[in-house]
Amino acid sequence: MNSKLFRPQFNEMEPAGKQALMERLAARYDMAFRGLHTFDRWGQSCTTGIFEKDGREFVFVPGDTVTLGWDHFAVGLNRDSREELDYLFREWEMEPRDPEELIRESMAPVRQVRIGPMLVGRKLEELCWEPVKLDDPRLATHPDWLKEFRDFAWSDHVSLELHQSARIERTKKGFQTWIYNHTDYEELLDRLEQQGLSLPTADEWAYLCGGGCRTLFPWGDGLDYSMRLHWFEDTEEAEGRPYDMEEPNFFGLSIAYDPYMREVVKAARFTTCGGDGGCNICGGLGPFLGYLPCSPHCKPEVQEDKELNGDYDFYRPIIRVEVVQNGTCQTVERGTTDLCGHGHSLGQLPHLPPGGWHGGTEKAGRGDGGRRETRRAGRDADGHGPHPLHPAERGGILRTD
Repeated sequence: MNSKLFRPQFNEMEPAGKQALMERLAARYDMAFRGLHTFDRWGQSCTTGIFEKDGREFVFVPGDTVTLGWDHFAVGLNRDSREELDYLFREWEMEPRDPEELIRESMAPVRQVRIGPMLVGRKLEELCWEPVKLDDPRLATHPDWLKEFRDFAWSDHVSLELHQSARIERTKKGFQTWIYNHTDYEELLDRLEQQGLSLPTADEWAYLCGGGCRTLFPWGDGLDYSMRLHWFEDTEEAEGRPYDMEEPNFFGLSIAYDPYMREVVKAARFTTCGGDGGCNICGGLGPFLGYLPCSPHCKPEVQEDKELNGDYDFYRPIIRVEVVQNGTCQTVERGTTDLCGHGHSLGQLPHLPPGGWHGGTEKAGRGDGGRRETRRAGRDADGHGPHPLHPAERGGILRTD
């Protein structure tokens, strides 16, 4: 069973063999096995098991030895992405730079890594926000919140968030409310450990996101402008279509699809992957550089604070599957020790115009006393609002809803 937990051997197994293997894993980890499913995306494919436990869906991801990191284009930057970069250089009156050199500054170094098999949560989960009923006594201790809720109920708004305090949303059955609980990184790790869960390391996350792809993104070296992307829409016809990057990847995971959503990973300090909290988009960098933090190869970002941000930080629970090594059961946990120092987004790279990509914009607060009608309403994790720069010459519209 040991070698069959790794991708080369796992992919060669017949469906009956996989079925039996998945059933044994379900019994070992006290999960309900929901069946085999084939996920085929961006030139990679995996027929694997879907599981359920405590209301969560997990998928089995086989281990593998892969190359992670990026230092040059495997295929070459596509024309649309190159034109977008040229537009940004003209807009900022900067000397044109070699795109490969510019991008490399934000990428983790190339390295070979052995990744162990995992049972992985298929979707990102919210942090800090606790769902409660409207009659929760904690709400009653804040009459100012209740007044805001009453005003909201008579409005035509869909949701209301009182910054890091409380939230209410309309549902088909009435209203759903949440209370914000301040949580730090160590608390999250301890809580998951008590449940027999963990977070992926930065290397494990890169594998889950890219599967060892050598291109900048899982589908290629440039942005695919035919995709429907969060925060950018080109036509009214896009309404109702799923967001392409949010659809399950080749492992069956919804991962790295919104730059505003940073995924918390396991490390010595509070570290995130898969997004920059919207800094590049709010800095006016357009779709390509705006989504560059979603690349599986982007440097993990070590956060300065220990406290999680419930508006921008999300997590994905995993279980590392035990494998037999030298006659004993062990888990393979491959971390990332120091790929990036403290990490940085393009907004902090050198060679930028005075004031950086934000054009000298002062750090903004939430505004209106922290009261927001929509979550992540066009502000990044540093509190910046949208930059007036046209997001791209593709005719995209910066989404703020």
